[in-house]
Amino acid sequence: MDDKRALFRKLHEGPEAFIIPNPWDIGTARILAAMGFPALATTSAGMAFSLGLPEGSASREQTLAHCGAIVDATPLPVSADLEKGFGDDPKSAAETVAAAAGIGLAGCSLEDHTGDRSRPIFDFALAVERIEAAAEASRSLPHDFVLTARCENFLWGRADLDDTIRRLQAFERAGADVLYAPGLADLNSIRAVCDALTKPVNVVMGMPGATFSLADLAEAGAKRISVGSALARLAYGAMVDAAREMRSQGTFRFSEKAMGFAELENYFRTLS
Repeated sequence: MDDKRALFRKLHEGPEAFIIPNPWDIGTARILAAMGFPALATTSAGMAFSLGLPEGSASREQTLAHCGAIVDATPLPVSADLEKGFGDDPKSAAETVAAAAGIGLAGCSLEDHTGDRSRPIFDFALAVERIEAAAEASRSLPHDFVLTARCENFLWGRADLDDTIRRLQAFERAGADVLYAPGLADLNSIRAVCDALTKPVNVVMGMPGATFSLADLAEAGAKRISVGSALARLAYGAMVDAAREMRSQGTFRFSEKAMGFAELENYFRTLS
């Protein structure tokens, strides 16, 4: 387990940017591991969808059980999308890190999104205090743990790059190991964020709008590239299209695009 956590840290310290894809269940985790990705990250939205829930409504127990299942599914290090954590105050942020480490995660991300649409972003001082508490909890662990701090401005109608950078810089000073601002829509914004920070930056691809290659993002300064709920949404979209075809047309042409049984099963044999 400690080797996995050390490997996760080393991925962030290496010379190359890397992709950390986001499975949403045991099967997709094992497929991605078999394909050679070096680490995995959970997706809170993908988890919720797999449970038949809207994003943000899974319980603490459901979240930890899901993350633990992903950890146990492969030999790879796993970082968890834990949204705002399991409460609003700094103490809850520290408790979230302790709980995450306790189920074998190599890291986790915490957001400054409150979960309240009427006031979606934590006040600056509280947001920083939460990361300070989480970082202190991480440093007190007997093993390595990579803490990612997320600024959610661009996902909640606050397209203020200056404030986003100010928050990320404060999170960096507070002890976060990786910084992350989902929703940046162009390479200039991504470059500006990376240039303003000294620690690794995670960038998410697969959201609506422009997408960039791994080489493009690395040139802009990104170290880690995730895809959030994109893989889950792609899979669910294909299933819904197939169901619509059956329901509206009474045909089954969707099966022509389905992966072959033997090919799919082979991914699971490689890790059995």
